[in-house]
Amino acid sequence: MIYALIGLVVLGGSIWLGRNLIREARASKEQKKTFEEGNPAAFAQQLKMAFENDNYFGWGTDEETVRMVMRKIPTKELFKKVIQSYQTLYNASLMADLKSELTTSEYNEAIAILAAKPDTILFAAGSTISSTQYQSWAKRLHAAFEKTYWFLPGTDEEAIKAVFMEIPTQKDFLQVAAAYKKEYGSELSSDLKAELEFWEYAPMMELIQQKPTA
Repeated sequence: MIYALIGLVVLGGSIWLGRNLIREARASKEQKKTFEEGNPAAFAQQLKMAFENDNYFGWGTDEETVRMVMRKIPTKELFKKVIQSYQTLYNASLMADLKSELTTSEYNEAIAILAAKPDTILFAAGSTISSTQYQSWAKRLHAAFEKTYWFLPGTDEEAIKAVFMEIPTQKDFLQVAAAYKKEYGSELSSDLKAELEFWEYAPMMELIQQKPTA
């Protein structure tokens, strides 16, 4: 009986060690792909680095980088590959880490960015912006309004600015406002004025006013 138990322990240890070696080999192979711009492994590594955010205090999450990476990933299909690469590299769930590292409003913004992406291909140049994209911008703005600092309500001005920078024309901004009204039942302009300080509102709207009308 004792020999049988020892045999089981040795066998179990061998299986565990073998799995670890295989995982490490796969992670090492995947790591080599992180040097290729636009590769899923590169996006996965950028997100992990944003989570770790090696700043002066050695803690925190770089939300700006997370937003930037999420915007750069072109399609839902590629994002699925980023999830797989993240699992291979770090033996962790990207979606679970996003939930852990981001506030609720920041996570909702990331999901809205992803939801607006095409499944497999980008829109052709000069094509019409879809209603899904307008809805995504509206949801990201609403998520920015819902940001909290511990238990205190706040506003993510940088998230608003990021959306405003993406909206190509004044006409498209009106479409976003219409999508916002349909989704949340309130006027975007009124909510912007309520969420932003008076010295923030005018410069923010200038970002839209400087864009072509159509």
